[in-house]
Amino acid sequence: MDGIYTADPEKNPSATKYDTISFKECIDKNLKIMDMTAFTLCMENKLPIIVFDMNKPGNLLKVVNGEKVGTLVNG
Repeated sequence: MDGIYTADPEKNPSATKYDTISFKECIDKNLKIMDMTAFTLCMENKLPIIVFDMNKPGNLLKVVNGEKVGTLVNG
């Protein structure tokens, strides 16, 4: 998966990807992003999360360099 979508894109072809989304929106929309304990710890400690495809060559370097890749979860 290369980010967070409105629905599972493999099951719903009309699903759209979020470029950015807040922690609250993720919870309100009941999006299954990652382990809820880890998600909550990031939220409580104001640590942003970037959800991206780490298996795509070059993506990790792009994230480290601050380029927009995947979906940013913050505030």
